Amino acid sequence: MPAKDTYHSAVRNALIKDGWTITHDPFRLAYGVRGVFVDLGAERTLGAERDGEKIAVEIKSFLGASDLKDFQDAVGQYFVYRALLRDTEPDRKLFLAVPASAFETTFSEPITQPPLRELAPSIFAYDPSEEAIIRWIP
Repeated sequence: MPAKDTYHSAVRNALIKDGWTITHDPFRLAYGVRGVFVDLGAERTLGAERDGEKIAVEIKSFLGASDLKDFQDAVGQYFVYRALLRDTEPDRKLFLAVPASAFETTFSEPITQPPLRELAPSIFAYDPSEEAIIRWIP
């Protein structure tokens, strides 16, 4: 079982506040004889006559020595998990959860724009101290 990210509980609580039900903590993504662990699985009922929305969330804290290295690791992990989810659970959308501070700085720098355009990740920015989701970028 992988270690939980520094802001795991804050993101979990933020999702609950936003109306999500946590269904997996962590979310095991099996593929063949191997598997990986995405931090969270969640779903939300959209209405009485509509199917629920399912997501998987990979949480990042951006507390490493290099924010660019943290970005590279996060984008690489997101790419792998999204490809596996498309094959195994195509109705579940992957989100990368990043602190609002990293979203406002690292994710806005010119060097990060080409990979973000190429990958087009679904992201949400969170405030770890408020345990709140600040912005969704589906």
